[in-house]
Amino acid sequence: MNLDDALHTFIEEANDLLEQMETALLGLEQAPADTDTINAMFRAAHTIKGSSGLFGFDAIVAFTHVAESVLDKVRNGELGIDAALVATFLKVCDHIGVLVKLAADGAVAPDGEIQARGQALVDELNVYLGVAPGAAKAEETSVAPVEQGTVYRMEGDGVSSDNWHISLRFGPDVLRYGMDPIACLRYLQTLGCIEHIVTLVEPVPQLTAIDPETCYLGLEISFKSEADKAAIEGAFDFVRESSHIRILPPHSKMSSYLDFIHGMPPAEELLLGDILVRCGTLTQSELQAALRSQATSAAQTPGKPMQPIGQVLVEQNMVQPKVVEAALDKQKQIKEHKAAESNFIRVDARRLDQLINLVGELIITGAGTTLAAQRLNDGDLLEITATMGRLVEEVRDSALNLRMVQIGATFSRFQRVVHDMSKDLGKDIRLVISGEDTELDKTVVEKIGDPLTHLVRNSMDHGIESAEERIAAGKPSHGTLRLNAYHDSGAIVIEVSDDGGGLKKDKILAKAVERGLVDANANLSDKEIYSLIFEPGFSTAEKVSNLSGRGVGMDVVRRNIQALRGTVELDSKAGEGTVVRIHLPLTLAIIDGFLVGVGDASYVLPLDMVVECIELRRRRTADEDDDAADEDEEMVDDDVQYDDLLDGEASHYLNLRGEVLPFLRLREALDVEGPPSERQSVVVVQFGGHKAGLVVDHLVGETQTVIKPLGKVFQKMKGIGGFTIMGNGAVALVIDVPGLMHRFTNPTQLALAA
Repeated sequence: MNLDDALHTFIEEANDLLEQMETALLGLEQAPADTDTINAMFRAAHTIKGSSGLFGFDAIVAFTHVAESVLDKVRNGELGIDAALVATFLKVCDHIGVLVKLAADGAVAPDGEIQARGQALVDELNVYLGVAPGAAKAEETSVAPVEQGTVYRMEGDGVSSDNWHISLRFGPDVLRYGMDPIACLRYLQTLGCIEHIVTLVEPVPQLTAIDPETCYLGLEISFKSEADKAAIEGAFDFVRESSHIRILPPHSKMSSYLDFIHGMPPAEELLLGDILVRCGTLTQSELQAALRSQATSAAQTPGKPMQPIGQVLVEQNMVQPKVVEAALDKQKQIKEHKAAESNFIRVDARRLDQLINLVGELIITGAGTTLAAQRLNDGDLLEITATMGRLVEEVRDSALNLRMVQIGATFSRFQRVVHDMSKDLGKDIRLVISGEDTELDKTVVEKIGDPLTHLVRNSMDHGIESAEERIAAGKPSHGTLRLNAYHDSGAIVIEVSDDGGGLKKDKILAKAVERGLVDANANLSDKEIYSLIFEPGFSTAEKVSNLSGRGVGMDVVRRNIQALRGTVELDSKAGEGTVVRIHLPLTLAIIDGFLVGVGDASYVLPLDMVVECIELRRRRTADEDDDAADEDEEMVDDDVQYDDLLDGEASHYLNLRGEVLPFLRLREALDVEGPPSERQSVVVVQFGGHKAGLVVDHLVGETQTVIKPLGKVFQKMKGIGGFTIMGNGAVALVIDVPGLMHRFTNPTQLALAA
C-alpha cells in the first residue's frame, strides 16, 4: 500500500470512528453508566490519535490527546456523564472532523479561526482535568523514574498485574544504526503511561571496557494502556530486527482475549496463528518468529513430526495455554461452518439501475412473446413461454432484492437531530428506534429523508410538551419520540410517533372553517379532521418559531410521499400523543399489476392494492326480470346491481354486503370519451387503511408491469403514476391509487359532497 492509499484509508477510518463516537455519545445521554459504550468511545479517540501520529498530523494528535484524557477520567469513574459533557464532546467530534477534512485536503495546519475554536474546546476540556483555561496540561514526556528491582514474570494466565509488561533487550548495534532507544519510550508514552522501569545493569561491562557505540541497555517496563499488543509493538518497529522484545499482556486481558475468540463469526477458515493475531494476544512478527523457530526445530530433528505451533508459542511464553485452547476450539468451529460462509462484493449503484432497466425490457419482450404464442396456439411454444415467464419473474425478484437496503442508517441520522433540537427547545426528548432492519428500495430510502426530518421536527416542536406541562399531566418529565418501520401487505410502513399532548381537534376544525376548507356543518371523522393539517399553508401555531409555525411543510411532506406512490395518515389521542404513518411501496421500478380497460384504453392497478372484483349489473326492466328468473341462481353472490347504488345512479357510494363503499368511475375521473360498457365492473382497492372502488369497463388480468416515468408535460396529471409498455406494443397508464383515493379521504371533497 502506497502513502496515498494509506492516507485515504486513514481518512475513511477516522470518519467511521467519529460517527461511532457520536452514536456512543447520544447513547450515553440515556445510559450514562454503560461501561462498554464509554470504553468504545475511548478506543475510538485513542485510535484516531495514534493513526494521526503516524501521518504527522500534530494538530489532531494534540487536540485528541486532551479529549482522550477526559475520557480516561470518565472510564476510571472519576468523572460522571452529564448533558454538558455530552454536548462538549459532540463539539469535540465536530472539531476533529474538521481537522480530518483539512488533513484530507492536504492542509499543513488549521487556520486562525479553526485554531481559536479548537483552543476554546481545549479550555472546556481542561476544566474537567483541573487545568486553568489557556494553560496546557503538563505532559509526561519524560521517561518514568528508573528503578532497579524485581522483574515481572508471567504467571499462569498472564503477568501478576493489570499492566502490560514489556521486556526489552536492545541490540548492541542499535546506536550504530542511528536509532535512539529513548525515542521509542517517548513514542510508547503516546499509547499509555509508563508506570515503572527496571534497568538491567548486568550486561554493562567495566567502565574501561565500554564501547560508546555499543548499546547495553536492557529494560523491564510496567506499562498501563488500553492499546492492543500490535500497537504497543509498533513503538519498536525500527529496532525490532536487532533487539529481543517480549510483550506480556496484563492479567485482566485474559478474559477479553477469550471473549474475542468465542465471539468470532465462523465465516472464514483461519489458521491457529491467524486467530491469535486477530484476537490481539499475538502479533504478526511474533508469529513469524515462532514459525521460524518451528522450522528450525524440525530441521534439527529429521524424522520426527513437526512440533505444533501452539506448543511452540506456549513454550516461548508468547501466548497463554488457555488462549491457545480457545483458538483451537474456534478453528474447529470455523471448519465446521465453512459450508455456510458467504461472500460479499461492492457493486456500483448505477450498474444495479442498468440491470433493473434490462430486466424491465426483458419483461416487456417476454410479454410480447407470450402474446405471439397465444396467437399461434402452439402448445410447445406456450409451454416454453410459460417457463420463460416464470424464470423472468425470478430474475426480476432477485434484481430488485439487490437494490433493497435497510432503513436503519436513515433512522440513525436522527439521533443527532433529536439531541441538538431538544437542547434548542429546552426539552428532554429521547429517541427510540425500532424496525431498523426493515428493507426497502434504495431509491425510496434516499427520498424519504426530508419528509421524515420535517415530521420529526414537527413532533418535537408542537407534539411533545415542556417538562413542566408533562409533570402536571402525570407524565415523565422527558418526552419520547419513536421511529418504527415494518412491512405490511406488500408495502412498508414508517411510523413517527410521540407521547405528547396530541392534536387539538377542535382547534384544527375551527381553523379549517375559518379558512373555508370545510363547511361549518360538515360531519367529519377524527382522521378527516387531522388530515386537514396537510392542506397548503395550514397552521394552528400561535407564534412562529425558527423551526415551524408558518404553515409550510406538511403539504410538501404529503406531496413528496405521494410522488413515491405512497400515502400518509395521522392518528392522535388527546393527552397521549400522535402517530404519523407513511405507507410506501417496496420498490418503484417493477410491480405486479392488474390490467383493466376503459373504452379503448388500458390501465394498470398495483396488484397488491386490489382486494376483489365485482360485476356492476345495470338495473333490469320488469320483462328482463321475468326472462332472467331462471338465471338468478347462477349469479355470483358478490355481484351488485344499480339498485345497490345509494341515492341513485349519480351516487358515488354503493352497498357492498352491508358496507358503504365509495367508488369512482374511472371513465369520468380520466375524461375517457365514448359511452360506457353495458356490463361494468368494480375493482375494490385498499391502501393506507382506506377502501374504495374503481368502476371500469372490463377486466383483463394480472401482468408484470415495468413503470416508466411520465414526461414533464404530463407529470402533473392527477391519478396517473407513470406508464408501461405492454407485450403488443400498446401503452397502458399506471393508476396512482393513493392519489385517486385521496378524493375519498380529502375532507374538502367530503365536505362538498355533504
